[in-house]
Amino acid sequence: MKISKKATTIAIVNQKGGTGKTTTCENLGIGLAMEGKKVLLVDADPQGSLTISMGWQQPDELPTTLSTLMAKTMNDQSILPGEGILHHTEGVDLIPANIELAGLEVSLVNTMNREKMLKQVLEGAKHEYDFILLDCTPSLGMLTVNALAAADTTLIPVQAQYLSAKGLEQLLQTVQKVRRQINPKLKIEGILLTMTDSRTNYGQQIDNLIRGAYGSKIKVFDQTIPRSVRAAEISAVGKSIFQHDPKGKVAEAYRSLTKEVMANAERQLKRVVERGR
Repeated sequence: MKISKKATTIAIVNQKGGTGKTTTCENLGIGLAMEGKKVLLVDADPQGSLTISMGWQQPDELPTTLSTLMAKTMNDQSILPGEGILHHTEGVDLIPANIELAGLEVSLVNTMNREKMLKQVLEGAKHEYDFILLDCTPSLGMLTVNALAAADTTLIPVQAQYLSAKGLEQLLQTVQKVRRQINPKLKIEGILLTMTDSRTNYGQQIDNLIRGAYGSKIKVFDQTIPRSVRAAEISAVGKSIFQHDPKGKVAEAYRSLTKEVMANAERQLKRVVERGR
């Protein structure tokens, strides 16, 4: 039995800002492309941080963005193949976003099937790519729910700080709710500790706290993403960490994370194939 190729869609989500969602989306995506995978990144945040950090510095001037495509879907208009997709020099594709997405989120409220608009937008792309990564807005609003409804798994970057760890509960409840009501197949890919500093006792305590609290129920990635000035610079240069600081510890960390994510996806596919026999 042949299983038709379908992208693994990963929502990178945390309602707290500044946890490294955009950095992770960009570098994991480019890391997967470097491993020969076809990757589509989707900026699902009206602030357009992913779009800007990938080198499109004026997102408000882009003619077609995610809000254009979602508006078409809401109005039952068809989306042309490749419409709105930008190509990045490091081998990934991007559906950009800008402030128009904030207005669209408001109008989603009165739309039928409102939680599934993003899923419909991505329907065609599912067969063109190996991975689709969604960079979510730092809230648990309608756009994030759309991303969770469209995703197969969620990856949760958590800054290695006590308050970030506390906010996890609410996010996990939202994921459970979406799983119960909208997307029963939704899984948690794992919790990714970002901006870690293993040299301090405090950093080690937070690492232990999160692994202790959640590690028995949810995968906490072995790989953590260290704090680094070089990583903070990449949003200004429009390049990934692999080009900006290829020998640094952050590039090494994202390489390792990429391998963990690919291994997860392969295990998942194997299960699907075995179930289909």
